[in-house]
Amino acid sequence: MAGDAQDNERRLDGRYFDVVIVGCGVAGLFCALNLPRAMRILMLSKRSLAECNSMLAQGGMAALLDASDEEDYIEDTLRAGHYANRRESVRILVEESPQIVRDLVRLGVRFAREANGTLARTREAAHSKARVLFHEDITGREITECLLGHVIRRGNVTILENAEMVDLIEDDGRCVGAIYRDMEGTHRQAFGHNVVLATGGVGGMYPVSTNFPLLTGDGVRVARMHGAKVEHLDWVQIHPTTLYTGKGGRAFLISESARGEGAHLLNAAKERFVDELLPRDLLSRAIFDQMSREGSHNVWLSFEDVPRPVVLGHFKHIYQHCLDEGYDILREPIPVAPAQHYFMGGIWVDEKDSRTSLPGLYAVGETSCNGVHGRNRLASNSLLDALVFSKRAARAISREERERHD
Repeated sequence: MAGDAQDNERRLDGRYFDVVIVGCGVAGLFCALNLPRAMRILMLSKRSLAECNSMLAQGGMAALLDASDEEDYIEDTLRAGHYANRRESVRILVEESPQIVRDLVRLGVRFAREANGTLARTREAAHSKARVLFHEDITGREITECLLGHVIRRGNVTILENAEMVDLIEDDGRCVGAIYRDMEGTHRQAFGHNVVLATGGVGGMYPVSTNFPLLTGDGVRVARMHGAKVEHLDWVQIHPTTLYTGKGGRAFLISESARGEGAHLLNAAKERFVDELLPRDLLSRAIFDQMSREGSHNVWLSFEDVPRPVVLGHFKHIYQHCLDEGYDILREPIPVAPAQHYFMGGIWVDEKDSRTSLPGLYAVGETSCNGVHGRNRLASNSLLDALVFSKRAARAISREERERHD
């Protein structure tokens, strides 16, 4: 925050807003951008704006190829989720994906393109087709920084960093605000006619995770304290391939699209032992089984069959990070192991508007459970989920506000 952050905090304490959004990742930012400019919006970031999981999404964002792909994309999502998905949520996700792509391109997101100018697509595990849009291997950062830039330029949005939500404010059975702890440890109140929780996942509760440690399920915990319905809290996804260092803490993700582009998993004898494009849960189980048989801490990922230009272009940040850790993926396989990655359960919301069971409270992104992912998320559906359903939440809030003032 700026040098006058403490004065700014005191000035805001107890102030009324039209909407309070808790979380400044893709879901929170896109919700803010889809609310009317006339609304007064407060956004709370638990730590710095750079410390949100959206920044870490490497592989890309899945989106419908064309009308003929609709049923295939739906089936891929259902199959990966073991058919425990809410089918209406899945259909909404798929059908609205082309508009989300248009929105992002209009805002300036730099998706990779083919030589003829069309959007480039890559394939990831459990996708029957190459339908994943990407920007190098930092798609999440590209989208998040683009959205953040637009939000910052809006005069109706106030962003507070180092503002950790500790509770919700409830009045006569309706959520009317949030209580947050500032950088000095002081509890402050922010009132809003509607509150949107976009607080992310639960990775900080695990010894090894691809998530930032600050992600500790705050939204679920606080919503549950106020009687909001939650569901499937045991639906946690393990990512099959993170760089194994033996250090613990946040694990560096090796994008699934690397395997989509031809990287192979090897056992201790440097032999392939599994279909690399299995859904994440099945592949993680196969890797754990292989490590158990070998008594090892990791298996190996080889980029030998990935063309050099693809490694240095599409995967240049992975290449550099591995180089920094002492591995040249152009010359040798790297040690990889599974780690906690994503939370499919969370605060129950309806599939239409992302409303929770507590009036006045919405939840979007990983902290919500709209049923779109089932028991296991299909690769590269997380960014799309956050964007589709945060936009729907914003539209519902806008409608409600118009009706309230008519």
